Amino acid sequence: MPQKKVRIAFAGVGGMGQAAHLRNYATLQDDCEIVALAELRPKLAQAVATKYGVPKVYGTIGDMLAHEKVDGIVASQPFWRHGILVPEIARSKVPVFTEKPIAASYAVGERIVEAVAQSGTWHMVGYHKRSDPASELARKTVQELKASGELGKLTYVRISMPPGDWVANGWTQNIHTDDQMPNLEIDPKPADMDEATTKDYEAFVNYYIHQVNLMRFLVGESYKVTYADPAKVLFVAHSTSGIPCTLEMAAYQTTIDWQETALIAFEKGYVKLSLPAPLAFNRAGTVEVFKDPGNGATPTTIVPQLPWVHAMRNQALNFIKAVRGDQPAPCLAPEALEDLRVARDYIRLLKGV
Repeated sequence: MPQKKVRIAFAGVGGMGQAAHLRNYATLQDDCEIVALAELRPKLAQAVATKYGVPKVYGTIGDMLAHEKVDGIVASQPFWRHGILVPEIARSKVPVFTEKPIAASYAVGERIVEAVAQSGTWHMVGYHKRSDPASELARKTVQELKASGELGKLTYVRISMPPGDWVANGWTQNIHTDDQMPNLEIDPKPADMDEATTKDYEAFVNYYIHQVNLMRFLVGESYKVTYADPAKVLFVAHSTSGIPCTLEMAAYQTTIDWQETALIAFEKGYVKLSLPAPLAFNRAGTVEVFKDPGNGATPTTIVPQLPWVHAMRNQALNFIKAVRGDQPAPCLAPEALEDLRVARDYIRLLKGV
C-alpha cells in the first residue's frame, strides 16, 4: 500500500527556509504535499510559491492556521522568536518543526516545552546531524559495540568542529527580493546574565548547540559539563557513567572546507564520524570502524558505503515519518531543552556567572 501523503505548511521561507528545508520537502512528493506558506515579505512569498508550486500564500502564520487544515508545520524562524511563535502554532494541535536551538534562553525553552505539552501535540527541533546517514550508522554501531563488548568498554568521545564554510554554495538556488522585513517582537533576553555574558551564550548556542546535542546522541547518555577552557577552545564533560567527552571548538578555521569530526573510542578500537557542511547537497558523511581485538587477530578497518542522501533531506523525511506515526521524531523539545541547560552550565563555568 502507498504511504499516506502528509499535508505540510511552511511558516517562513527566508534563507534557511528555502535552502535547508523547502527545497528538500519539494523532492519528497511521494510522501508529502506542500499546501501553503506564510511569509511576511509579500514579493518573496509569491516568488517562492511560484517556484515550488505552493498553491496558497498567507501574510501571517495566524491567517494560515485559521484557513488551512494541515498535518505538520515547518517553521524556519530565528530562534530568538520561538517563544512567541511555537506556542501560537502549537495551539493548532499540529506537529511543528523548528530549527535549533529550541530558544534563546532556558526560561523561554521551558515555556515552549510546557505550551507544546499542554496543546497535546509535539515539537521536533532541527538537529539535522542526527539525520545524516553517517550519524545514524555511527550511533547504531556504537550501541551494538556497547551491548556486545566486542571492543571492550566505551572510553572517550571527542567532537571537533572548527569554523569553516558551512554554506558550501547552498544558497545558490535561493530566491531573493527587495522586500523589507518589518520590525518584529523577540523573546526576552536571559534574566540571569549581563549583556556580555548573554552575547557569549548566544554565540555558543547559535554555533555549537549542534555538537552539544550530537554528543548525547553518540554517547547514548546524558552528561554534565565539568570544564570550560578560558580560551573558548575546549569544552569538557563527563557522561552519567563517567565517560569523558570533549568538544574542540575554534582550534583553527578553514575558508573553503568543512572539517567536522567525532571519535567514539573503545578499549580495542573506535568509530569515527566525519560530517559534510550543513548545506552540502546529496552528500552524506562517512563512518570508519577500526577493530583491534588482540590475541593475534588481524586489526580491521571498515568504511561502509553510504547512500547519496544528505542530512537535511533525510531530516525532512524523518519529520514526515513522525507526523505519519511511522517512527519517533529524532529530537523532541524536552531533549532540546536539555541542550540549553548544558550550554548555560558551560557559560557559567566559562564566565563565573
